[in-house]
Amino acid sequence: MRAEGVSVLQFIKLQCNYRRMKSVVLCGSRRFKTDIREFGRKLKEAGVIVYEPYLYEIKDGWNQLSAKNKNFVVLGLTHDHFQKIRTADVVYIYNKDGYSGVSTTLEIGCAVALSKPIYAFAKDPSELCRNVLFRDFISSPEELLIKLK
Repeated sequence: MRAEGVSVLQFIKLQCNYRRMKSVVLCGSRRFKTDIREFGRKLKEAGVIVYEPYLYEIKDGWNQLSAKNKNFVVLGLTHDHFQKIRTADVVYIYNKDGYSGVSTTLEIGCAVALSKPIYAFAKDPSELCRNVLFRDFISSPEELLIKLK
């Protein structure tokens, strides 16, 4: 039922926004690549828009790149993921056993600077400063889905 004074277009937009599942950007170390991919797959199956890190292992040809070109590649990947953080509604840190490497820590900082809600897989018992930045600790896609609705 439509409220008085609300156009049909406004009503449709409100309904779409009400029903829209939030988007999530996944962040985490390459060492958790398989787990991150599986976590993302389950979210996508539930209708969530998921932005994932590339997590490619650079093997062939990396040593042949000049230092300048290596910097260019790394800078591009870093800024690409920062853009995914800007685009997403929610940031999820896949930090199994509390581990967050340097890149993931940068991504957490970016999310904080953008006032994004951040959820993480696990607490790091030795990193109170990082832990306080997380809204909650969530260890499954199903738990995260509840937070996204």
